[in-house]
Amino acid sequence: MESLSPSFAAADDAVPGAADDLPLMLPGRPKIRYDFPKAWHHFKELVKDKENTAEVAKIFEALPWRGVYDAAKAFLSTERGQRIRASEPSLVTILDDHAGLRRLPEGSVAHAYCDFMEREGLSAQGLVDELDRYRPADMYFNDQVDWYFRRMRDTHDLMHILTGYGRDALGEQCVLAFTYSQQPALAHLFLGYAGAFEISKRATVKVPVFKAVREGQKLGRSCPRLVEMPIREILAMPLEDARKMLGITGASYYQQAHAMWRSAGIDPYDLMAPVQKAA
Repeated sequence: MESLSPSFAAADDAVPGAADDLPLMLPGRPKIRYDFPKAWHHFKELVKDKENTAEVAKIFEALPWRGVYDAAKAFLSTERGQRIRASEPSLVTILDDHAGLRRLPEGSVAHAYCDFMEREGLSAQGLVDELDRYRPADMYFNDQVDWYFRRMRDTHDLMHILTGYGRDALGEQCVLAFTYSQQPALAHLFLGYAGAFEISKRATVKVPVFKAVREGQKLGRSCPRLVEMPIREILAMPLEDARKMLGITGASYYQQAHAMWRSAGIDPYDLMAPVQKAA
């Protein structure tokens, strides 16, 4: 992979959390278990107000990735894991440095990422601020596992870039399914397919919605776990080379669904807009 420029590579050397003496995993972390009644309760509340992020957060609390501690410890117990942790203490610092990212070659993942984030008015820090409003207090620990948790959060928008899924309703469901295969919290799968069901109910043209979501899940299985990849190196790669290296092929059913909607005069990005009642 292409090496980064020295000035960019050193961008976040002083970020807290990079200390070599951080414990791998502090005692006292809560046990991760499923709570299906809680998940169902908050899903019913979410149906009433689909913009209620608090309900989404509660569903993730109830349907977590039960093996996340083991996955984090296994990765961080390797020399490769510690090398990535030392070189990338904060993805937020890296991803929000658009000036640094823009110094990487045209056509790179970095440029595609900046274009996407600037077009959508997003930032990595913005996602942190939004999710921290709902993060349980007992999930804050000054250990290496917390670094792994933060990377799971901070790679979300990169998944959009690498898969080609947009921020339309179907694209978000496909990213949830992709993420499930990367970070198998049942909440990803539950929300992805529940969202697909809502789309299929609302859409007036029959398109391969569920096939698109299943394809996203399959693409996530083919891709190495992104949270455990050297993100700096991926950012410097040409976008198509990065996709090939990660085993991410084209999202054909998603693209087919968009084409079918557009040919019927439907904007995929307005698909789930509230229906206006006649006066």
